[in-house]
Formats: sequence, C-alpha cells, structure tokens
Amino acid sequence: MSFTLAIIGRPNVGKSTLFNRLVGKKLALVDDQPGVTRDRREGEAKLGDLRFTIIDTAGLEEGDAATLSGRMRAQTEAAIEQADAILFLMDARAGVTPDDRYFASLVRRAGKPIILGANKAEGRLGESGALDAFSLGLGDPVALSGEHGDGMAELYSALLEALPEQTQPAEEDEGEERKVFADDEDGSELDVTKPLRIAVVGRPNAGKSTLINRIIGEDRLLTGPEAGITRDSIGLDFQWGDRKIKLFDTAGLRRRARVTEKLEKLAAADALRAVKFAEVVVVLLDATIPFEKQDLTIADLVEREGRALVIGLNKWDLIDDKGGAKIRELREEAGRLLPQLRGAPVISLSGATGKGIDKLMEAIMAVQETWNRRISTSRLNRWLESALDQTPPPAVSGRRIKIRYITQPKARPPHFVLFGNQLDQLPTSYERYLLNSLRENFQLPGVPLRLSKRMGENPYEKKKR
Repeated sequence: MSFTLAIIGRPNVGKSTLFNRLVGKKLALVDDQPGVTRDRREGEAKLGDLRFTIIDTAGLEEGDAATLSGRMRAQTEAAIEQADAILFLMDARAGVTPDDRYFASLVRRAGKPIILGANKAEGRLGESGALDAFSLGLGDPVALSGEHGDGMAELYSALLEALPEQTQPAEEDEGEERKVFADDEDGSELDVTKPLRIAVVGRPNAGKSTLINRIIGEDRLLTGPEAGITRDSIGLDFQWGDRKIKLFDTAGLRRRARVTEKLEKLAAADALRAVKFAEVVVVLLDATIPFEKQDLTIADLVEREGRALVIGLNKWDLIDDKGGAKIRELREEAGRLLPQLRGAPVISLSGATGKGIDKLMEAIMAVQETWNRRISTSRLNRWLESALDQTPPPAVSGRRIKIRYITQPKARPPHFVLFGNQLDQLPTSYERYLLNSLRENFQLPGVPLRLSKRMGENPYEKKKR
C-alpha cells in the first residue's frame, strides 16, 4: 500500500533539501535564505522498496491568519490533514528552539503518527543537537542529513514502525496499460492516456494562482494581494471531463534586467523549465494593462520553445465590455503583435468569479489537438502546387529557386520539410508566405510552425576551384 508523508518544521531546517533527496530530483527550490517554500508541493518519493507521496511544506511561523505567514501556515495545516504520517524536522546544528517546542505541540494535536527527524546531523555539532531533540517528547529522533543522504536507512525503519499496514508490499499488477491514439484522415500524435501538461505563466500579480484554484475547485495554492507570492513551479493533477490534466503554476516573470536576487532567478528558471516540459502554455495577462512588453517576451519564448499557446485575459470582471468591442480589439492586437502565433485563442476570463473558465479549457483542448496534428504528404503537395502557382519563388542570380515537394516528418509542433534546389537562397519573406499559407489552409492557429529545407547534392560542386 502507498501512503502520504508530510514534512513539517520551522523555516530553514532543510525540509526542501530532504524532499529533493527522497524524490530523487531537484524539484523544490533550495536556498540558504529562510522561508523559500510557500506553497505545499507533492512528489513521488522512493526509499528502499517503499513508494509513497511526500509533501514539502512552508516553514511554520506565528502570524495572524490574514497575513502571508498566516496563509502559509494554513497551507501547512492542510498538508497535515491530508497526510497519513508526519515527519517533524528540526535543525540538529541549531538545537531545539522555542519555536520547535511550540510547533511540536501543534503537530502532536493532529493525532497522526509522528517521526522526529534531526536534520543536518553530520559532524559532532549535529550529533549533540540530535540528542537534544529527545526533549521534544516526540519519540526517538532519527539523525538525518538531507544534503548528504545520511540516515536514510534509519528513516526507512522509522516509517515501517510508524505505518506498519501502509508499508506492506503491494501486489504487482500484471495488466499492461493499453495506449489509445486518436487518429483522423491525416494522422495525429495525440496520446489521450497521458496527462495533458499545461503551464500557466505571466507577469507577477496577473492572477495565475487564483485562476488555478478556481479551475481545480479548491484553495490549493497560496494567493493574496502581494505580488510574487509563488516561487516554486507547482504541478497539480486533476481531471477535466474524461481527460487527465497536469497543471503547473509558475512564478511571475519580470524583465531579466530587474531580476537581481538569487532566489528570484531560481524561481524564474523553474518557471522556464515548466514551459519547456509543457504541451500547452497559458500566457495570463492582466486585462486592465494587457500586452505589456514583458507579456510579448513571454509569448515569444513559448513560440521559440515550440509550445501551443492560449492567451488568457484575466480580471475581465474589471472591464466594461457589454458590446464585445474591447475583446475584439484585443484579439486584433494579439494578431498584430504576435504574427508568429497568428490565430492563437484569446480568452476573456476571471479567476476571481470563474467566468470564462470553460471557454479557456475548451481552447486548451482544441489547440493541443492542433499541436499534435499530422498532415498527409499528398494533401501538402496539392497545397504546395497551388501556393507556387499563386506566388512563384524568386530568381537568384538569374536562376529560379525550384521547390519540388514538401512533407511533415513530425508534429508537436508541426514540422515541415521542403525539398528542392537552391533552397539556401530562399528569402525569409517567402518562407513566411509559405508558413502563413500553411496555417490558413490547414487550420493551424496558435501553434508554432517549423520549416526545414533539404537540397540534393550538386555533382559538380567538387570540381569547382
């Protein structure tokens, strides 16, 4: 059986470092500065033959419920409620602090099995601090080092003792998961059995976390009036209709010149990593100040990474647009400012009220199908013949460039290859004409298109002086 383990403790005791150690990846941001983690993050952990869900939480701090620290504590309390067992972590080098004693009593009242972990226990100073942990009254402490991997065998034994039923070996399922591929006249690389990976990106305070909470129907992510609350890219699993979704909330992206702190650089890098591994990226704009330069930079990044794009105009409840003139104007502006992603869906919505969420999800599903689409070679070459007749390629040095045929070797995003002679002399403007014609004739809005060129070898090339 599987189980859920929540790592709890005051700030800067090494919870995220231990989390990364157990999941085997650097998922959580780690820095010497206390209070890096704010949202709770889940991961699939491995320890020996145990496979379980582990939750990294924000450091416990005292504060009013309305403050940022109070809202962070509420997230941690939700993790305690969700968990089957609690790993209470203290800093062995610092010894037991008054905060440790206060929060140990809070954890004890949860009524869950508790494992006391003395982190940073390497060296003589750590050993004495680990012995001091007995005074918390939470049982025998497990001396650990999340940084160096010490004490993992002892943690394994403690988990077996704390959760004897949940740690029993699970029976192996011999059934093989069957993959079903959607197909149509031309073909598709869409695998409907895998979760659709969606990343929500944008400037700070655009309302990304509020929108995601509204989509999944619970206050899963930390929100508030302060800009830049989110730091880690948090992945959330949920289901929309009959489709599994993996939704990533990301830190707000500011202009690179304004990012000076190391922690913000780490958060921005984590957001960019989420874009690279997503299939569809929702660029969320503040509808009251849309299409700032940074918004266009983010959308251009999505295009360069080859991801499908949906533009969300959040906070639409603050816009007076009874006749629909404002949304039409912004859609025209999107087509003018982002010609490389012409036709990308522009959806007006409100994370605060929930208006437009269904339209947003429908647009995401549609653009993902387009991103996976494969067009048959016969249809492509019928189109190419018509496009060349309408606008022939220009001549170079008195010789006309000859384009013989076209094919699409792959999708995700759609990638086309031209074959012919002197294609290295093909002007950028003519390539743009071909891509725009492809997008229009085969209904490929909102996805990046790639065009490669291949030429036959010239038998007289080696005889040239």
